[in-house]
Amino acid sequence: MRVSVLAFVIGVVLLVVGLAVSIALHELGHLVPAKKFGVRVGQYMIGFGPTIWSRRIGSTEYGFKAIPLGGYISMAGMYPPSPKDTARAVPGRQRAGRAGGGFFATMVQDARAANDETLLTDEDEHVFYKLPVFKRVVIMLGGPVMNLLFAIVLFAILLSGIGVQTATTTVSSVSECIIPADAGRTECGADDPVAPAAAAGMQPGDVVVAVNGRPVETFAEVFEVIQNSPAQQISLVVERDGSPRTLTMTPIAVPRAVTDDAGRVVTDANGAPVTEQVGIVGMRQEVEYLRQPIWAGPAAAIENVGAVSGIIWQLPVKVYETGVSLFTGGERDPNGPLSVVGAGRLSGEVAASDAPILNRVAGFLGLLASLNVALFVFNLVPLLPLDGGHIVVALWDGIKRTWAKVFRRPPPKPVDATKLVPVTFVVVIALIGMGAILILADIFNPLTIL
Repeated sequence: MRVSVLAFVIGVVLLVVGLAVSIALHELGHLVPAKKFGVRVGQYMIGFGPTIWSRRIGSTEYGFKAIPLGGYISMAGMYPPSPKDTARAVPGRQRAGRAGGGFFATMVQDARAANDETLLTDEDEHVFYKLPVFKRVVIMLGGPVMNLLFAIVLFAILLSGIGVQTATTTVSSVSECIIPADAGRTECGADDPVAPAAAAGMQPGDVVVAVNGRPVETFAEVFEVIQNSPAQQISLVVERDGSPRTLTMTPIAVPRAVTDDAGRVVTDANGAPVTEQVGIVGMRQEVEYLRQPIWAGPAAAIENVGAVSGIIWQLPVKVYETGVSLFTGGERDPNGPLSVVGAGRLSGEVAASDAPILNRVAGFLGLLASLNVALFVFNLVPLLPLDGGHIVVALWDGIKRTWAKVFRRPPPKPVDATKLVPVTFVVVIALIGMGAILILADIFNPLTIL
């Protein structure tokens, strides 16, 4: 018990460290191009809350904060400076905003005041908002792209370095009998029928080379014929000690629940599970890791981007469904969203499982890679304060400037994204609410691999 608890804790810690590395790389993706383009960066921080360590190198303070669940860099002049008349109207940084004030107007003015503090002078050139559009887009894309590249590296290690678990045509074990699935025991009883594979003389180490006269290369082909032949005699050609042998057997018919394409059990009009008869012979196959081509890692990352995008664009609906399952105790969608608590729990379960070490390492790498794909997709959502929102603002600024140039009009003022602070506030509140629902669901109605 102590060993499994310790392994679970190690798994959670590894996920936290992996998340911190992912965040560090994300912020590095912003930092490097920002400095390359001459933007003054005041801070590069991993985490939130109180600072536990920091060091200033040049004009930038690098450090770690107490809660490693996020990060940021502070760039000078993320937004244009406050209008001159507004600045004069609020000496000493008094809260003002639009005529009549109000909560959102105050928020806009506070955002402008905070932004103005990053500007040395009105002529300061080392600021973000004065960069050409493509440079601003490169800076904001840098973070998500780093997460995608990290995911590609992790998937490459997983698929090309470790490999994919593949069922071979080599027999690993042969059962003595067929025990009913609902028997609740593992020992053979007097009434249990002899396993067809054992009765036919199948032995561990046999390599199946043909079924019913058709050559096979994977165990899936063998398994398909066996399942589709309940109570029907089949012949298998196996290779044993370098010599072929032909074995005949009749798979025993057993009931199996019918599932749909999503893996859910199909039920009839009365709600009872629909079953079908399938054949079994009582043998297991050997499983080994087969290394994939080097391009398998990028392909897997791109495939995951598509899958995660489908979840992200339906996030409010998915979170609502998760909330319903939380309060009703219903089964959660295994392909639904997770909070960092749920990801940590899965990482702990992977580490504490009885699987071989290599399997656990592979499970952790897959989880961390998928998490980075989620960070990539999520940060590209075109809403502030996410990176995608800043990209949209930069592109809109570029469109305005191009329009003015085409029609020979005076250059427009830079787009003032501080006016979108009320929208940003609503987005942040929505994200906090959805995050809270997912955390509660991951605590009280978690997804599990065990």
